Amino acid sequence: MSKKDVTSIRGCLEYLDKKGEVVHIKQEVDPIYEIAGIQKALDKGPVLFFEKIKGYPDYYNIGNLFSRRERIADLFDLDDPRKIKFKFLEAMKKPLPPRIVDVAPCQEVVITDNIDVPATLPIIKHTERDAGRILGSGIQLLMGPYFDDGANLSFNRIHFRGKDWASIATAQITHLGMTCFKLHRDERIPITVNINPSPAVQLVAGAWNVRTIVYPGMDELGIAGAFQGSPVNIVKAKTVDTYAIADSEIVLEGYIEPISEEVWESDEAEKLKKQAVAPFFPEWVGYLGRSWLVRKLRVTAITHRKDKPIFYTPLAHSLEYAGFDILREAGFFEMAERIAPGIVVDVHIPDYFKWGSGVIFQVRKERPQDEGLQRNILMAALYNAPGIRMAIAVDEDVDIYNADDLFWAIQSRVNPHRDIMVGPGGLRGIAAQPMEVRERGVGGWEGGMAIDATKPYNEAWKFERPHYPVDKVDLTKYFDNKQLAAIRAQQSEYAKTLAKRGW
Repeated sequence: MSKKDVTSIRGCLEYLDKKGEVVHIKQEVDPIYEIAGIQKALDKGPVLFFEKIKGYPDYYNIGNLFSRRERIADLFDLDDPRKIKFKFLEAMKKPLPPRIVDVAPCQEVVITDNIDVPATLPIIKHTERDAGRILGSGIQLLMGPYFDDGANLSFNRIHFRGKDWASIATAQITHLGMTCFKLHRDERIPITVNINPSPAVQLVAGAWNVRTIVYPGMDELGIAGAFQGSPVNIVKAKTVDTYAIADSEIVLEGYIEPISEEVWESDEAEKLKKQAVAPFFPEWVGYLGRSWLVRKLRVTAITHRKDKPIFYTPLAHSLEYAGFDILREAGFFEMAERIAPGIVVDVHIPDYFKWGSGVIFQVRKERPQDEGLQRNILMAALYNAPGIRMAIAVDEDVDIYNADDLFWAIQSRVNPHRDIMVGPGGLRGIAAQPMEVRERGVGGWEGGMAIDATKPYNEAWKFERPHYPVDKVDLTKYFDNKQLAAIRAQQSEYAKTLAKRGW
């Protein structure tokens, strides 16, 4: 097998294709509902490569790329998916600055006249309730004075209500949102929307970051470069004073217009003149998103590769986002280290916490003085990351990658009067969470919930788990490999977890 190239989506797809990780769909598919329906039906499965798109013969499309962490670990030469976060942690501490190039694949074709984005790109419609065809795969690159001389990468939903203009939902509590709504609200902000750059760039962009760890002015392109092992190439944009990610498949250049030109996300919302009422499209929290009054994106150029560009359609509500939580895990681990070094040994954000709405800390207490530090970390987690609703701490003997073991620990180690902590109400919440919708002038977030499911240090002896001697028996003496495989296929994941440790 040839050496893999992780610096472009094409290099990664070539590698994954040779390993049988890519399923090619050769029949024509409609970007209206069909692509989304196929992807949802095969969620967390193989990479889907759509070769023939109705109405868009000059484009390919992919989905499900980041839905499996095992796939991501393989791409970046890691033998265990649980180690990916630590590779990101190293990248955060030693970023590799981007490299400016003069010639880039993403600019092989340049369109500046008669721009019509919806007619050019195979943007999908996710559900029948969607306000339209919503672009969710574009990565906004914000650089220079607009991000304190750093580089910010982010995904934001975009709806083209015109040929060359769209709504762009830059949530006010995000880094891009603070730039648009507070720091540079009355300016035209030059920006590029990069579709299908390297996987490392996409993983960084998708992270709902811990704000005290990944802060304004940080070089997020540098994090991606260090993670992939080589600088991310960037190129001067053709029509605006900023940069594009050179190895992207497609780039939209343009401006986020001043706040005076705000637009509604949908026709229905504009008619109602009400926010958070008209439907938009499925949100990452698991509910149908609603339309808002947001900033306007004006496109000044479309650039793309000459050889049949590869579009990308992650579903907003899917397990595609499993990979996007990895950098966030690294951020929480670093946050815990800064509060109390050595207390937290691992961090996990499982699929059911929906793009980082919760986090699990695995804690090691080694002396009486360590008791209570897990609570400091839990409460810090609630306040350091917008959108988080639950933080849980468990001991080293609990498998944080297995929900059954996690809930066993909660039901057996939590005093509901002492170990369930709720932050003060009235804080700033996330608009996408129905439980956190604000009244005017009143914060809606109830503060989130922190659960300390760790053993009290001075009474830890009461929580000894009995150990069955699985490590003292050799099953191959009694069963052949075929029999063992058949037996293990009948076991639930929880049974396998307990059997592995003898619990």
